[in-house]
This record gives sequence, C-alpha cells and structure tokens, in this order.
Amino acid sequence: MPDNKPANAVARAHSGIRDAILRGEFAPGTMLSESSLAASMSMSRTPVRAALGRLQDEGFVTIYPQRGALVRAMTADEVRESAQVRHALELAGVQLAGPAARARLGEQLAENLDRQERALRDGDLPEFATVSLSFHRAFVELSNNATMLSFYDRLRDRQYLSILRSAPTLTHDPDRILAEHRGLLADAQAGDWVAFARDLRDHQSNAHDLE
Repeated sequence: MPDNKPANAVARAHSGIRDAILRGEFAPGTMLSESSLAASMSMSRTPVRAALGRLQDEGFVTIYPQRGALVRAMTADEVRESAQVRHALELAGVQLAGPAARARLGEQLAENLDRQERALRDGDLPEFATVSLSFHRAFVELSNNATMLSFYDRLRDRQYLSILRSAPTLTHDPDRILAEHRGLLADAQAGDWVAFARDLRDHQSNAHDLE
C-alpha cells in the first residue's frame, strides 16, 4: 500500500495556510516564512514549500526565492473579472429555473437573509461573507446544472476575499446591501431575469466599488 503521508502533509499545510489567509490572520502584504510555518504546523519545510507553490498557482501568494511568500491582495481587475463570471452564472441560473424552483427560493433563503442581517449588525464580516456566498450560490443552484456549480465554486475563495476587501462599504451602509439582496431574490422569484441582470450588476458595483 502506498505511503500517503507526504501528500497528506502537503494537503494539511495547504489547508492551514489558505484558511489563515481567508480568515485574515495572514493579511495582504505579509511575508510568510517556510521555516516559521513549518514549525507552527509541526512538520518539515518540504510539504510547506509544496503547499506554498500550490497557493501561488491559486493566486494567494507570490513566492520570492530566499525571502518567502508574500500574501497577495486581490487586484481591482481580479475583483472585476470574478464578478463578471459570477454575474453570468447567477443570471443563467435564474434564466434556466422552473417556476417550482423559483417558488421555493423565498422559503429557502429566509433564514439566510436573517443571518446576513445579524452578521452585518454585529460587524461579523467573516460570518456575513459565508452566508452571502450561500445566498448568491442559490441562484446558480436554480439551474440544476452540476457543471455550472462546479465552475462557480472555483470562484468561492475569490468571492470571499472580495467581500472582506469591501468591508468599509458593507459596514457603512448595511441596509442598502440587505435591500439589494432582497431585491435580487424578488427578481429571481418573479423570473424577471432582465431586472435580475441589471440589479445584480448594480449590486456588484456598489458592494465592490466596480466601475
């Protein structure tokens, strides 16, 4: 039987560093040291080096030989391009949805909207980001298309970081964000994909300061 310990160590290192970046423990601009990371995770530098290589491929860090790995901030272009792809997939979900699926959406997302409001009132951006991701994913789920969902889920980390990047906008006017989400839900339930496309574009522009 093959020994999977090296692969497991790489996966553990990758997951640990990635989650710390998503939680904001390693903020953009932080230089990560292989030796420090290895010591904190009680492993050798080899799996940490491999994990950092994967994270560079995924756009989380930039590796500088002999110096470490710099945690990247999402650029304005990356935020905009990710938003455009999500817009296309969420809109397609609404366009493909049947009446029964749309009718269930309000009940399905009622608790989600309540959690969004509590998180914003409490200033809990990580919680808001998590439930907001589920809210927007629900529009893609309407398509009943596994391939679309797979592509959408590949953007999950970027979407999470985009939300955290937009913290000042979200906390400054939470009522507007909540009203926009409720408006999107109403558009989707009505099957009005033209209004949904317009309102989602406006929502993304407002939330992420897109031009």
